[in-house]
Amino acid sequence: MPQSNKEIATRWFTEYWHNGNPEIVDELADDDLVFRYPMHGELHGPEPVKAMLVEFTEAFPDMSFDVVGDLIGEGDYVVGRWEGGGTHTGPAFSALPVGSLPANSGKKIHFTGTTVYRVIDGKIAEEIGEEGALTALQQLGVVPQP
Repeated sequence: MPQSNKEIATRWFTEYWHNGNPEIVDELADDDLVFRYPMHGELHGPEPVKAMLVEFTEAFPDMSFDVVGDLIGEGDYVVGRWEGGGTHTGPAFSALPVGSLPANSGKKIHFTGTTVYRVIDGKIAEEIGEEGALTALQQLGVVPQP
């Protein structure tokens, strides 16, 4: 079971975060998906998760994230570390916990994080992550650097 769950989590991560493909949500998300990151808040269900990705990739068209190291799988859970980012060359972006960016700000972000997936019956039921939100927000200039 853990290996197939790792394969599902890898496919989700690659399509969703690396390729910016919201269609993977229709294929691999549970109808009751819970998705939570400090910068994105808590989202419930496939549609808000797809909408968040579309807005994010429109604002950061070169956005890409990659898994760092090996995934760890145990029972229904898969855990992985990642890094990535992009350049804000798209429309104004206000989907941040604080502040906003005017259109085409040119601000670059690069940060790391850890994500825990819960996979139930071959579907992603939860994606709960902790990203370097403070680092990203400082790089975007919406939170002052010390």
